[in-house]
Amino acid sequence: MTREEKESSVAELREVIDRSTGMYFTDFEGMTVEQTTRLRNELRSAGLTFKVGKNTLIRRALDDAGRLTDPLRAALVRQTGVAFGFDDPVAPARILRDFIEKNQDKPVLKLAYIEGQTYPGKDLKKVAAFPTKKDVMASIVGSLAAPMQGIVGVLGALQRDIVYLVDAIEKKKAEAV
Repeated sequence: MTREEKESSVAELREVIDRSTGMYFTDFEGMTVEQTTRLRNELRSAGLTFKVGKNTLIRRALDDAGRLTDPLRAALVRQTGVAFGFDDPVAPARILRDFIEKNQDKPVLKLAYIEGQTYPGKDLKKVAAFPTKKDVMASIVGSLAAPMQGIVGVLGALQRDIVYLVDAIEKKKAEAV
């Protein structure tokens, strides 16, 4: 690989790293070409990206992006493929979990890096169980809406009580006459 090709590869990786909110570092050693192609296709169909590269180039791209940490540096050994998540940082974890279960524990997840937090590969099932961003946002909106709905209910009850009170007073006056 020429110097220009390496620089181009690092720039391409850096661009993907900059856009990503979740990165999943896998060791795909022992996988067949067919398995690797199926994994790429599953990730691509979900709007995700899977890149394979030399560890030194991945390390350089991570460093250039300001995301290289000691755990990531330690994970960059043997054959490395990286699945990238963008809008939903946990989406690759779900796809990888299902794919690994169907393919005799391949690829092996080395490490997950989600929005600045590092998770060891053995925690894949825990990470895959994280709620999606949409679920979290819906929960927050629901939590914000609940007190407002309570206030609306109380105000509605007050209006209703005032109407009943006025009606009762009117009936009493009508009976008194």
